[in-house]
Amino acid sequence: MFLIQPPHVRELNLFSAMPGHFRRPERSAWADANRGGAPTDSFLEGPVFDDAGNLYVTDIPWGRIFRIDPQGGWSLVAEYDGEPNGMKFLDAATLLITDYKNGLMQLDVESGRVTPFLARRNSERFKGVNDLVFDASGNLYFTDQGQTGLHDPTGRLYRLGRDGRLDLLLDNIPSPNGVALSPDEKVLYLAVTRGNCVWRIPLLPDGSVAKVGQFFTSYGPSGPDGLAVDAQGRLLIANPGLGYVWVLNGRAEPVEVLRGPPGASITNLAFGGPERRTLFVTDSTHGHVLCAGMEASGLPLARR
Repeated sequence: MFLIQPPHVRELNLFSAMPGHFRRPERSAWADANRGGAPTDSFLEGPVFDDAGNLYVTDIPWGRIFRIDPQGGWSLVAEYDGEPNGMKFLDAATLLITDYKNGLMQLDVESGRVTPFLARRNSERFKGVNDLVFDASGNLYFTDQGQTGLHDPTGRLYRLGRDGRLDLLLDNIPSPNGVALSPDEKVLYLAVTRGNCVWRIPLLPDGSVAKVGQFFTSYGPSGPDGLAVDAQGRLLIANPGLGYVWVLNGRAEPVEVLRGPPGASITNLAFGGPERRTLFVTDSTHGHVLCAGMEASGLPLARR
């Protein structure tokens, strides 16, 4: 990667580590498929904040949702037969979850009850949904990744309208992952993990998409994962294979790199803290949440 201006490099700091009593160093069906059968005590994903400043994260292999308070204390909110990944708040009391095993699920954060939201499309199961984002009108964009890649570029991007209409926007993606909207919501950014890149998807007024292009190209063993956008319109990319967060300007030039510790797998990210000026990221291999203070606030996340 040739850069005219090298990015500023900073280290991510530890915010909180999963307590030992929550870790399960055992084999799981998820680890058999995604970690070569190696025991995986946790795999954190899906960070999102509630109105009280609590951070929620998923633990994919063990079907768990955790709440982490502002002081870094962990509590188990729900455990169920699923593989939860991305999360966004549907309303103040309900999390919407992209569950690889079950489709879209909803969680009442007070009771811990998990129920189906959208399990199938026209009676057909999804490949394996991954991540999601709401726009200001309450439309939901979500990715259906499964085991797609360059060998099978059939991953999908969907839009679910407030009226329940489900539109298939793209079906040719080699491993669609994180999604984020530009501040004016005219562009959707899409992480394409196995293509090791991020696509830029113009959203047209009639609801269609056109002139989809490759916005940014990374490198390494595992490509872009979770995405976020700040108030300056900069795109932040969790890159697990490198253990980095890329911070890109509007020309897709890296202006900053936030670096995790050796062996870190930085999978997803969310803005939190006062004025949303702190970036929190999941380090999935270590069961840690890392953080860094940022120059610009994160965009507020829409709900339905």
